[in-house]
Amino acid sequence: LGNLPGAALPLAIAELAKQHSSHSLLVVPDPQIALKLQAEIEQFTDQPVSLFPDWETLPYDNFSPHQEIISDRIARLYQLPNQRGGVTIVPVSTVLQRQSPREFLLQHTLMVKTGDNFSLENLRVQLENSGYRHVDQVFGPGEYASRGSILDLFPMGSADPYRIDFFDDEIDTIRTFDPENQRSIEDIQQIQLLPAHEFPTTKEAIEDFRTRWRTQFEARREPESIYMQVTKGTWPAG
Repeated sequence: LGNLPGAALPLAIAELAKQHSSHSLLVVPDPQIALKLQAEIEQFTDQPVSLFPDWETLPYDNFSPHQEIISDRIARLYQLPNQRGGVTIVPVSTVLQRQSPREFLLQHTLMVKTGDNFSLENLRVQLENSGYRHVDQVFGPGEYASRGSILDLFPMGSADPYRIDFFDDEIDTIRTFDPENQRSIEDIQQIQLLPAHEFPTTKEAIEDFRTRWRTQFEARREPESIYMQVTKGTWPAG
Protein backbone atom coordinates (compact mmCIF):
# COMPACT_ATOMS: atom_id res chain seq x y z
CA LEU A 1 0.00 0.00 0.00
CA GLY A 2 2.89 2.36 0.66
CA ASN A 3 3.42 3.16 -3.04
CA LEU A 4 -0.13 4.34 -3.69
CA PRO A 5 -0.16 8.06 -4.59
CA GLY A 6 -2.23 10.84 -3.01
CA ALA A 7 -5.75 9.99 -1.91
CA ALA A 8 -5.47 6.44 -3.29
CA LEU A 9 -3.78 5.28 -0.07
CA PRO A 10 -6.48 6.33 2.45
CA LEU A 11 -9.17 5.15 0.02
CA ALA A 12 -7.56 1.71 -0.26
CA ILE A 13 -7.21 1.43 3.52
CA ALA A 14 -10.86 2.39 4.02
CA GLU A 15 -12.01 -0.18 1.44
CA LEU A 16 -9.88 -2.94 2.97
CA ALA A 17 -11.24 -2.18 6.44
CA LYS A 18 -14.83 -2.43 5.16
CA GLN A 19 -14.14 -5.97 3.94
CA HIS A 20 -13.39 -7.23 7.46
CA SER A 21 -15.72 -7.43 10.43
CA SER A 22 -12.75 -7.43 12.80
CA HIS A 23 -10.83 -4.32 13.79
CA SER A 24 -7.84 -3.31 11.65
CA LEU A 25 -4.51 -2.08 13.02
CA LEU A 26 -2.51 0.17 10.69
CA VAL A 27 1.19 0.67 11.51
CA VAL A 28 2.77 3.83 10.06
CA PRO A 29 6.32 5.30 10.15
CA ASP A 30 5.73 8.23 12.52
CA PRO A 31 3.08 10.20 14.50
CA GLN A 32 2.77 12.94 11.84
CA ILE A 33 1.80 10.41 9.17
CA ALA A 34 -0.62 8.82 11.64
CA LEU A 35 -2.46 12.13 12.17
CA LYS A 36 -2.55 12.85 8.44
CA LEU A 37 -3.89 9.41 7.53
CA GLN A 38 -6.52 9.52 10.25
CA ALA A 39 -8.00 12.71 8.79
CA GLU A 40 -7.83 11.33 5.24
CA ILE A 41 -9.30 7.88 5.95
CA GLU A 42 -12.24 9.47 7.77
CA GLN A 43 -13.24 11.07 4.46
CA PHE A 44 -13.80 7.64 2.89
CA THR A 45 -15.55 5.64 5.60
CA ASP A 46 -18.22 5.94 8.27
CA GLN A 47 -16.40 3.39 10.43
CA PRO A 48 -14.45 4.66 13.46
CA VAL A 49 -10.86 5.68 12.71
CA SER A 50 -8.82 6.04 15.90
CA LEU A 51 -5.27 7.04 16.70
CA PHE A 52 -3.15 5.24 19.28
CA PRO A 53 -0.87 8.12 20.26
CA ASP A 54 2.87 8.06 20.73
CA TRP A 55 4.30 9.29 24.04
CA GLU A 56 5.93 12.18 22.12
CA THR A 57 8.99 12.00 24.36
CA LEU A 58 12.50 10.70 23.74
CA PRO A 59 14.28 8.02 25.79
CA TYR A 60 15.86 9.51 28.93
CA ASP A 61 13.91 12.77 28.63
CA ASN A 62 13.52 14.63 31.92
CA PHE A 63 9.81 15.20 31.36
CA SER A 64 6.87 12.84 31.09
CA PRO A 65 4.24 12.52 28.34
CA HIS A 66 1.33 14.92 28.66
CA GLN A 67 -1.42 13.52 30.87
CA GLU A 68 -3.99 13.81 28.07
CA ILE A 69 -1.78 11.57 25.90
CA ILE A 70 -1.60 8.98 28.69
CA SER A 71 -5.38 9.28 29.06
CA ASP A 72 -5.94 8.55 25.36
CA ARG A 73 -3.47 5.65 25.36
CA ILE A 74 -5.04 3.93 28.38
CA ALA A 75 -8.53 4.34 26.92
CA ARG A 76 -7.44 2.87 23.58
CA LEU A 77 -5.69 -0.08 25.25
CA TYR A 78 -8.84 -0.82 27.22
CA GLN A 79 -11.15 -0.56 24.20
CA LEU A 80 -9.09 -2.35 21.53
CA PRO A 81 -9.86 -6.00 22.46
CA ASN A 82 -13.62 -5.34 22.20
CA GLN A 83 -13.46 -3.24 19.03
CA ARG A 84 -15.32 -4.49 15.95
CA GLY A 85 -14.78 -2.87 12.58
CA GLY A 86 -12.91 0.35 11.93
CA VAL A 87 -9.21 1.18 12.01
CA THR A 88 -6.70 2.10 14.69
CA ILE A 89 -3.56 3.86 13.44
CA VAL A 90 -0.38 3.43 15.45
CA PRO A 91 3.17 4.77 14.86
CA VAL A 92 5.85 2.07 14.63
CA SER A 93 7.69 3.65 17.59
CA THR A 94 4.63 2.93 19.73
CA VAL A 95 4.38 -0.67 18.51
CA LEU A 96 7.97 -1.24 19.69
CA GLN A 97 7.14 -0.10 23.23
CA ARG A 98 5.97 -2.48 25.92
CA GLN A 99 2.29 -1.82 26.60
CA SER A 100 0.22 -2.31 29.74
CA PRO A 101 -1.08 -5.89 30.01
CA ARG A 102 -4.81 -6.42 29.57
CA GLU A 103 -4.99 -8.02 33.02
CA PHE A 104 -3.55 -4.88 34.62
CA LEU A 105 -6.19 -2.65 33.01
CA LEU A 106 -9.06 -4.95 34.00
CA GLN A 107 -7.79 -5.32 37.57
CA HIS A 108 -7.52 -1.56 38.10
CA THR A 109 -10.72 -0.47 36.30
CA LEU A 110 -13.73 0.35 38.44
CA MET A 111 -17.36 0.87 37.40
CA VAL A 112 -19.26 3.32 39.60
CA LYS A 113 -23.00 3.98 39.31
CA THR A 114 -25.72 5.81 41.19
CA GLY A 115 -27.21 3.79 44.03
CA ASP A 116 -23.97 1.89 44.71
CA ASN A 117 -23.14 1.28 48.36
CA PHE A 118 -19.74 2.90 48.25
CA SER A 119 -18.36 5.29 50.84
CA LEU A 120 -16.45 8.38 49.79
CA GLU A 121 -13.39 7.21 51.74
CA ASN A 122 -13.38 3.80 50.01
CA LEU A 123 -13.57 5.47 46.62
CA ARG A 124 -10.69 7.78 47.55
CA VAL A 125 -8.57 4.74 48.47
CA GLN A 126 -9.45 3.10 45.15
CA LEU A 127 -8.45 6.25 43.27
CA GLU A 128 -5.14 6.50 45.14
CA ASN A 129 -4.38 2.84 44.38
CA SER A 130 -5.11 3.50 40.71
CA GLY A 131 -2.68 6.43 40.62
CA TYR A 132 -5.11 9.37 40.72
CA ARG A 133 -3.66 12.58 42.16
CA HIS A 134 -5.41 14.57 44.88
CA VAL A 135 -5.70 18.27 43.98
CA ASP A 136 -7.59 21.32 45.25
CA GLN A 137 -9.52 21.70 41.99
CA VAL A 138 -9.89 19.22 39.13
CA PHE A 139 -8.77 20.34 35.68
CA GLY A 140 -7.23 17.35 33.88
CA PRO A 141 -7.33 13.55 33.53
CA GLY A 142 -6.09 11.57 36.51
CA GLU A 143 -7.06 14.16 39.14
CA TYR A 144 -9.61 14.13 41.97
CA ALA A 145 -10.71 16.53 44.71
CA SER A 146 -13.11 16.15 47.64
CA ARG A 147 -15.01 18.46 49.94
CA GLY A 148 -17.70 17.37 52.34
CA SER A 149 -19.87 14.69 50.72
CA ILE A 150 -18.80 15.61 47.17
CA LEU A 151 -15.98 14.08 45.15
CA ASP A 152 -14.86 15.57 41.83
CA LEU A 153 -12.77 13.45 39.50
CA PHE A 154 -11.53 13.42 35.92
CA PRO A 155 -11.37 9.79 34.75
CA MET A 156 -8.74 8.71 32.25
CA GLY A 157 -10.21 8.40 28.77
CA SER A 158 -13.09 10.75 29.58
CA ALA A 159 -13.85 14.01 27.80
CA ASP A 160 -15.42 15.53 30.92
CA PRO A 161 -14.87 15.53 34.69
CA TYR A 162 -17.56 14.16 37.00
CA ARG A 163 -19.02 15.24 40.33
CA ILE A 164 -20.16 12.44 42.64
CA ASP A 165 -22.48 13.36 45.52
CA PHE A 166 -22.71 10.87 48.39
CA PHE A 167 -25.59 10.34 50.82
CA ASP A 168 -24.04 8.51 53.77
CA ASP A 169 -22.36 5.46 52.16
CA GLU A 170 -24.39 5.56 48.95
CA ILE A 171 -23.70 7.29 45.66
CA ASP A 172 -26.63 9.68 45.30
CA THR A 173 -25.89 11.46 42.00
CA ILE A 174 -23.21 11.60 39.30
CA ARG A 175 -23.00 14.66 37.06
CA THR A 176 -20.61 16.05 34.50
CA PHE A 177 -19.42 19.57 35.27
CA ASP A 178 -17.45 22.45 33.79
CA PRO A 179 -14.08 22.76 35.60
CA GLU A 180 -13.85 26.45 34.72
CA ASN A 181 -17.07 27.65 36.36
CA GLN A 182 -17.82 24.52 38.47
CA ARG A 183 -21.40 24.29 37.15
CA SER A 184 -23.01 20.87 36.86
CA ILE A 185 -24.07 19.95 33.32
CA GLU A 186 -25.70 16.54 32.92
CA ASP A 187 -26.86 13.65 35.11
CA ILE A 188 -25.01 10.39 34.45
CA GLN A 189 -25.97 6.93 35.69
CA GLN A 190 -22.53 5.32 35.71
CA ILE A 191 -18.89 6.02 34.92
CA GLN A 192 -15.84 3.92 34.21
CA LEU A 193 -12.65 4.66 36.15
CA LEU A 194 -9.54 3.53 34.29
CA PRO A 195 -6.12 3.54 36.00
CA ALA A 196 -4.27 6.87 35.92
CA HIS A 197 -0.95 5.39 34.79
CA GLU A 198 0.27 2.68 32.44
CA PHE A 199 1.98 0.97 35.37
CA PRO A 200 0.78 -0.14 38.83
CA THR A 201 0.99 2.41 41.66
CA THR A 202 -0.24 0.36 44.62
CA LYS A 203 1.76 -0.08 47.84
CA GLU A 204 2.65 -3.60 46.71
CA ALA A 205 3.96 -2.26 43.39
CA ILE A 206 6.06 0.37 45.18
CA GLU A 207 7.57 -2.25 47.47
CA ASP A 208 8.32 -4.48 44.48
CA PHE A 209 10.04 -1.52 42.80
CA ARG A 210 12.13 -0.86 45.92
CA THR A 211 13.24 -4.48 46.13
CA ARG A 212 14.19 -4.67 42.46
CA TRP A 213 15.97 -1.30 42.61
CA ARG A 214 18.12 -2.40 45.55
CA THR A 215 19.22 -5.53 43.70
CA GLN A 216 20.39 -3.48 40.71
CA PHE A 217 21.45 -0.07 42.03
CA GLU A 218 22.57 1.75 45.14
CA ALA A 219 19.52 2.96 47.09
CA ARG A 220 20.31 6.68 47.34
CA ARG A 221 18.48 8.38 50.21
CA GLU A 222 18.49 11.96 48.92
CA PRO A 223 14.90 13.34 48.79
CA GLU A 224 15.20 14.09 45.05
CA SER A 225 16.40 10.59 44.11
CA ILE A 226 14.09 8.38 42.06
CA TYR A 227 14.19 5.72 44.76
CA MET A 228 12.97 8.10 47.48
CA GLN A 229 10.37 9.79 45.27
CA VAL A 230 8.74 6.48 44.35
CA THR A 231 8.98 5.34 47.97
CA LYS A 232 6.83 8.36 48.93
CA GLY A 233 4.35 7.66 46.12
CA THR A 234 5.61 10.51 43.94
CA TRP A 235 6.18 9.64 40.31
CA PRO A 236 9.28 11.43 38.94
CA ALA A 237 9.21 13.02 35.50
CA GLY A 238 10.75 11.18 32.58
